[in-house]
Amino acid sequence: MVENLLLGFTVVFQPLPMMALLFGVTVGLIVGALPGLNDNITLAVLIPITFGMDPHVGMMILVGIYCAACYGGSIPAILLKIPGTASSIVTTLDGYPMTLKGEAGKALGIATTSSVFGGLMSSLVLMFIAPFLAHQALKFGPPEYFALTILGISTVAGMAGKSLLKNLIAGVIGLFIAMIGMSPQTGFPRFYFGNNYLLEGIPFVPMLIGLFGITSILELAEHIVKEKDIKHILPKVTRILPTKKMIKRLLPTWITSGTIGNVIGIIPGAGMLMAIYLSYDVAQRRNKDKEFGTGVPEGIASAEAANNAVVASSMVPLLSLGIPGNSASALFIGALMIQGLRPGPSLFVDHPTIAYSIIVGFFVANLFMGPLGILVSKFLATYILRIPRQILSGVIVALCATGAFAISNSIFNVWIMIIFGIIGFVFNKLNIPHSPLILTMVLGTMMERNYLQSMVLSKGSWSIFMQRPLSAVLLLMSLFFFATPFISKLLKKPIITDDIDLNN
Repeated sequence: MVENLLLGFTVVFQPLPMMALLFGVTVGLIVGALPGLNDNITLAVLIPITFGMDPHVGMMILVGIYCAACYGGSIPAILLKIPGTASSIVTTLDGYPMTLKGEAGKALGIATTSSVFGGLMSSLVLMFIAPFLAHQALKFGPPEYFALTILGISTVAGMAGKSLLKNLIAGVIGLFIAMIGMSPQTGFPRFYFGNNYLLEGIPFVPMLIGLFGITSILELAEHIVKEKDIKHILPKVTRILPTKKMIKRLLPTWITSGTIGNVIGIIPGAGMLMAIYLSYDVAQRRNKDKEFGTGVPEGIASAEAANNAVVASSMVPLLSLGIPGNSASALFIGALMIQGLRPGPSLFVDHPTIAYSIIVGFFVANLFMGPLGILVSKFLATYILRIPRQILSGVIVALCATGAFAISNSIFNVWIMIIFGIIGFVFNKLNIPHSPLILTMVLGTMMERNYLQSMVLSKGSWSIFMQRPLSAVLLLMSLFFFATPFISKLLKKPIITDDIDLNN
C-alpha cells in the first residue's frame, strides 16, 4: 500500500494533474461562494467535459471541486447570511452574528482552518481505510455483494430520522428506475414503454445533471424573483488567520466534529447534513456556558470541520466497494464510467494509478484549500458575490444542456436531464431527499445481478446467504439499520392508561 501511495503522489505532483487540482480547488471555492450553486451542480456539468481528458487530469479537477465547494459555501453564509451550499446552513447561525459584531475576518478564518482540518482528517481516513476495504472486498462473492447492497439500501431507513416515509418513497422510486431496461436474467425489456433509448436503462450522467443542475437553477430562479428588491451590503474583511490561542481553543471541537464527519461519511446514504447538525449539537452540549447562535466560534468550527470531514470519507465506500457514500460522491461513478472505469475493488487492481491518485488528490487538495481559501475570502469574495445570478443561471443551463447532449450526441439525454430536473424540483418542494433515490438506483442493478448469480450458485436456495459468515453478518446489520427507526418510534410512543382511583 505504501508503494501505491507513493505512486499516487508521483502522479498528482506531475505538472498537468497538479495544475488540474489547483484549478479544481479554485473553481470549487468560487462556485461555493456563489449562492445557489454547489459541488453537485459543478460536478454534474463538468463530468462530460472530462471525457476527452486524460483520466488523471479529469479526476483531479473533480476532486478539487468536491473538496473546495463545501468550504466555499461558508463565505456568503458568514458575510451575507446566505448559505452558498446546503451544507453551510448551520455556519450562518454563528457566522453571520460574528459579522454583525465586526468580526467577519475572524469568522472566515475559523471556517477556513476548521474546513482544512476536517478535510485533512478525512483524506487520511480515505488514504488508509479505502485500500484495506478494497483488498478485503476482493474476497467477496455474489452472496456477499448482495448482502452489501441490502446493507447500503437499509441505511435509507436507518438514517432517515423524522423523514422515514419520504426516504422510503425516494428509495422505492430509485429501485423502479434501476429496473428500467433489459433484464439481466432473461434479456427481456422492462418498463421501456416502447422507447428503444430506454433498453439500456436511464442514462446515469444526464439524470444526475438534471437532478442537481436543472433543479438548482429552478430553485435559484424562484429565489431571484422573491429577492429582486433586496440589496445586501457586503462587510469589510480584516484579519483572517486565527490566533494560536483560538486554534488551541477550537482543537477539541475540530477533533470531535472531524470524527463524527468521518464516521457518517463512510456510511452510505447518511448524508452531510446529518454530520453537521450532530456535530453542532455535540458542540453545544460540550460548551453549555456559551450561547450558540450569537457568534460562538465553536459553532462555526463544528459545522465546517464536520462538513469537510464527510467529503473524502464519503469516497471510502465508493472507491473500495462501488457504493456511493452520498449524492456528490455518486457523481464520481459517472466520471469513472465515461472513462471506461468501474469503481470498486477491481479499480485498485486494474487501475491502481487512478485509484491512488484520487486518494492522494484529496489530501493535496485540502492543503491547497487553506491559502486559496484565505485569498478568496479576503480579496475575491466581494467581487464574486456581486455577479448577477440571472447571468449565472443562463450560463449553467447552457453548460448542463451541452454536457448532457455531448455524452452520446443524443437529444434524448437532454430530455432525460429536463425530466429529472423537474422531478428534483418537485422532490425539494415536498422535502423528499435526493440521496436515497440515487443510492437505490445505483445499488438496485448491483443487487439484482448478484442475487441472480447467488441463486445460480446455490441452485435456488436462499440458505446460501446465511451459510456464508460475511453475508450473514451484513444481513443482520441491515436488519438492525432497517429496524432502528421503527423501534425508536415505538419506544417514544406514549403509553395510554385509564385513570385509577386509588381510594376505591
